[in-house]
Amino acid sequence: MEKRPTSHDVARAAGVSQSTVSFVFTGRAGISPATRQKVLTAAAELNYRPNLAARSMRTRRTGRLAVVVPIATLTPLTLLPGAIAAAQEEGYVVEVVSLPHQMTERDERLAELIGSGQYEGVLSFTPLPSAHAGSGPARELRADPRPEEGEPDQVVVLAVAEFDDDMHSAGALADALPIVTMMEHLAAGGQRRFLHLAGPRDFRSSLARREAYLATIERLGLESLGVIDGDWSGRSGEDAVNALPDGILPVAVIAANDLIATGALRAATRRGWRVPEDLTLTGWDDHPQSAFLAPSLTSVRQDRERLGAHSMHRLIAAVRGLPAPPAPTDLLRVVWRESTGPVPAA
Repeated sequence: MEKRPTSHDVARAAGVSQSTVSFVFTGRAGISPATRQKVLTAAAELNYRPNLAARSMRTRRTGRLAVVVPIATLTPLTLLPGAIAAAQEEGYVVEVVSLPHQMTERDERLAELIGSGQYEGVLSFTPLPSAHAGSGPARELRADPRPEEGEPDQVVVLAVAEFDDDMHSAGALADALPIVTMMEHLAAGGQRRFLHLAGPRDFRSSLARREAYLATIERLGLESLGVIDGDWSGRSGEDAVNALPDGILPVAVIAANDLIATGALRAATRRGWRVPEDLTLTGWDDHPQSAFLAPSLTSVRQDRERLGAHSMHRLIAAVRGLPAPPAPTDLLRVVWRESTGPVPAA
């Protein structure tokens, strides 16, 4: 049987001491980024994994992190691959733990996790009870999470603000700036008449896009046919375009997601309206099928995997007593396609 690589093997390959390898995997401060990267590269090439049990006995660190998600929701799963990969690159084992939907039950389950002694840190993409902040074995993190001096053994709890209790986008993913970008581009191309097919009002992201739409209409002096409320379905978009009067072309339809936009496209086609000559159309979410519609749909891509990785790096930095990494600024990107006319140069 092939011998399992040791920290001595990693040290030899990286050209550093064995203690340096140990310091890297226990998160000790004072290791330069270049040295740390050499150790991690050598470890990856050798397929080295630290002995978590031995490390726990030596340092009282378990090498384990938890990501908690509400029961019966799929939304955080789009964030998990990035979060898990980021933790594994740093030598941690990650467990995904379900939390009850009820806040009181969630509080009890969270307290069990913190008191179990199994995890150095807990990451949540949804709000968590605030009762744990600064008390007991847990430390809740704020905007710039860093541990208190002399408290290396506390469990670090990081609740990022990307979703609310109902798993509606509430953080970086709710930023409506791409709506402004798309409308400015269409207006610069000569489009003056707009219509917004909005999502439900109980979504923060839907409200943000509505406000961005209305503000851009006013700022650029454009004509608005209004904001039509609906749900997130294709039927919502289809009904809205079917209800439009004749003689309003050309018009730009800003849909709150790709499903609404797909329904709008179907209705426009059945009415004999050409896209993008008579009706230009944008969506949001960049669903896989959107690139294969006829015409293909301009949409907004959300880099959820990268957001998950950044959130995990924040947690690990706090566990190790290091400064928080800078937040990514380009998680949302407009993907220009045929439904808005000629694709603009990058």
